[in-house]
Amino acid sequence: MNDNSVQSPGRTRGLEIEALFHRHVERDPTIRNAYLLVHSDTLGIHMNLAAGPGEGQGVSPQQPVFMASVGKLFTSVILATLHEQGVLSFHDPIERYLPPEMMKNLHVWKGKDYSSNIQIRHLLNQTSGLPDNFFPLLKKVMADHTISMTPQDAVEWTKGNLTPRAAPGKRAHYTDTNYHLLGLIVEEVCGEPFHIVLKKVIFDPVGMKGAYMLHRSEPAAPSSCPEAGFYIGETRLNNLKALAGIDYAGGGVVAPMEDLLLFMKALVGLHLVSRDTLAIMKDDKANLYPGFDYGYGIWQVRPVPLLIPPQYDSWGVLGATGAYMFYHPALETYLIGSFNHTSWQKKCVRFMFKVMRLLHGLK
Repeated sequence: MNDNSVQSPGRTRGLEIEALFHRHVERDPTIRNAYLLVHSDTLGIHMNLAAGPGEGQGVSPQQPVFMASVGKLFTSVILATLHEQGVLSFHDPIERYLPPEMMKNLHVWKGKDYSSNIQIRHLLNQTSGLPDNFFPLLKKVMADHTISMTPQDAVEWTKGNLTPRAAPGKRAHYTDTNYHLLGLIVEEVCGEPFHIVLKKVIFDPVGMKGAYMLHRSEPAAPSSCPEAGFYIGETRLNNLKALAGIDYAGGGVVAPMEDLLLFMKALVGLHLVSRDTLAIMKDDKANLYPGFDYGYGIWQVRPVPLLIPPQYDSWGVLGATGAYMFYHPALETYLIGSFNHTSWQKKCVRFMFKVMRLLHGLK
């Protein structure tokens, strides 16, 4: 299904993108549902697509979609607003906001305790050196659906079962643990649950009436369409209650594609944070993977000769379910979507690059 208004000069490109999207979905039997929104005032394109066999009923572009780690950008924006208000600083030590029992032995690496050296900015740009707890914890709760998990439980489990990867500030290591801690910091300084702050700071001002946090909140205007299923292998994860504690501030946002576009347009348009703050969020970055830098919840594609050409220069955020939400400055274009399956964690980037080539008029 689609909900499109493709106009010249983007009509041909829009049709090519739609064909590309359907081709990828039809070739992969693991995909139950997939979504793609492309918006560009400059190119005259607005297309909102849904494809796949669905789950007992047809797919719709209006379905709420779990966006996995795309939610990290929402968390970083909340921290950025608190920074602008003077409530906290990006350079503050996290021990200022977290309880002593949580800080105890949080980061012990090569016999030295670095816990007090971790700053908020280290959590935001994935340079704390803390280990990643997401997939180990997901495996644990998938094996036993009766397990309940709070963000505090997730942090404590990490301390007792995983080993840090580096001293704070030395190198990037992608970890949901950082964003669990950021969510807890938000709750401490705001005095409210994270999902309430998220609604007040982002959902309501932006007009994201269909957005909510998985197993934590309800949308202001519930959709008539069912929440899209998301999968690892053959296992549907939507009803796994412990995900509320594992994802949390690291990726619990569920929203229709059009709501996500509202958020990205508000961020790019400087309606959520100032130009200077957004610059800090992008510039205080670390090299995460070849061709990819990581700022404050922001993935940045860095052109690399013979590997990543300049036409892919863009920024946004990725999720483990094949979710993506990017802005391409040169084209003034937004790319948002998800394949709702963990097998597309990396493949979604290659797909996004193919869309960018078509937007540039390249084959």
